[in-house]
Amino acid sequence: MDDHKSPVSGVNSHLEMGSLEGRMVLELEDENLVSAGTIARKTSSLDAAPQRSFYDLEDFGCKYTLNRVLSSIKIVLFSDKLNLLVPCGPLAILVHKLTSHHGWVFFLSLLGIIPLAERLGWATEQLAFFTGPTVGGLLNATFGNATELIISMYALKNGMIRVVQQSLLGSILSNMLLVLGCAFLGGGIVHSNKEQVFNKANAVMNSGLLLMAVMGLSLPAVLHVTHTELHFGKSELALSRFSSCVMLVAYGSYLFFQLTSQKSMYSPIDEEENQNDGNSDDEEAPGISKWESIIWLSVLTIWISVLSEYLVNAIEGASVAMNIPVAFISVILLPIVGNAAEHAGAVMFAVKDKLDISLGVAIGSSTQISMFGIPFCVVVGWIMGRPMDLNFQLFETAALFITVLVVAFMLQEGTSNYFKGLMLLFCYLIVAASFFVHLDPKSIQDKPKKT
Repeated sequence: MDDHKSPVSGVNSHLEMGSLEGRMVLELEDENLVSAGTIARKTSSLDAAPQRSFYDLEDFGCKYTLNRVLSSIKIVLFSDKLNLLVPCGPLAILVHKLTSHHGWVFFLSLLGIIPLAERLGWATEQLAFFTGPTVGGLLNATFGNATELIISMYALKNGMIRVVQQSLLGSILSNMLLVLGCAFLGGGIVHSNKEQVFNKANAVMNSGLLLMAVMGLSLPAVLHVTHTELHFGKSELALSRFSSCVMLVAYGSYLFFQLTSQKSMYSPIDEEENQNDGNSDDEEAPGISKWESIIWLSVLTIWISVLSEYLVNAIEGASVAMNIPVAFISVILLPIVGNAAEHAGAVMFAVKDKLDISLGVAIGSSTQISMFGIPFCVVVGWIMGRPMDLNFQLFETAALFITVLVVAFMLQEGTSNYFKGLMLLFCYLIVAASFFVHLDPKSIQDKPKKT
């Protein structure tokens, strides 16, 4: 039976194998058709989808960069009404090229520098968001005084030593009397229901440095007035250069002390209470990035340098055209322009009851000018071959000494009110009136080189 059944079973098995192979072939063909259709659909969908090539990505990067640049320009140049004065700068250059009216060149340059100085301070504040309060306070003081230092460098280059001395002196007087007075007055009026307080230790330390600067400026003047020089015409200059080097070292030590031992010097004394409350509603965010801040600081500094050259060259002609003493222009008008950023910032912080920051801006700037700016100009004049010294003449030195004493007495209690602000402003009016009627003897007047 097995032998007879084997052929039939073989045939059946062959038929079954054939049918299985047929089904497998059909299934494979169906799978191929399905996969081919799927692939075709996927291919068509990929072809229809927008593909980003290298050039598309490059265009996207360019558009992003362009939008970022336009946004930064809009924030910096069109976010403050004071920027309406920016066209005065190019207009001053145009007037200088077309006419010889020094009064208009000086006036337009003065107006053109005001918004640039304010924006310079604003860009420094933006950079301070990324550096912390202590470094930020030092940056505010440094770039806040950049305008005065730039003007001083151009004046020193032209041999206008008295303009350098009087503009730096005026910057100290303006910060200590006008800026601090407005801050005390504004803060006192807004917070009239309480007495504002600030860190007394920091104020006393800055007052000590200012008195040290007064010492450095007084001794060469006294040496000159008493005619007690060992080598006439040389001892005064040698003493000034030696004292300047000592003052620079002292200021460097002060900075090191601030950055290492007094890291909270520019922080409000009630900062811990605010942190415990957890209220971060008043915290501001930077409007531009760190690198944008650095780029804008460079651009604004360069533009201020350009306008400063026209400003300095027009001082003598403006004095004659407007019948105003050069001393008044140097001590009063130039520092008010240079201190525009400090003025606005100090008042704003005082109104927000952040008086420690206001003092850090006003008194810190005065300390930096007296302990760094003036000695730095003496050393630069030494390198240039200009006889820049610390003999600011008896009249200017006396004005500085009395101002430092008045401010030191105002700060000794560690409190502020609007009456103290009024007193400081009245003192500044007296100083301004004094320099309006003050005239340098012809023997010490500047004889600038013709350019």
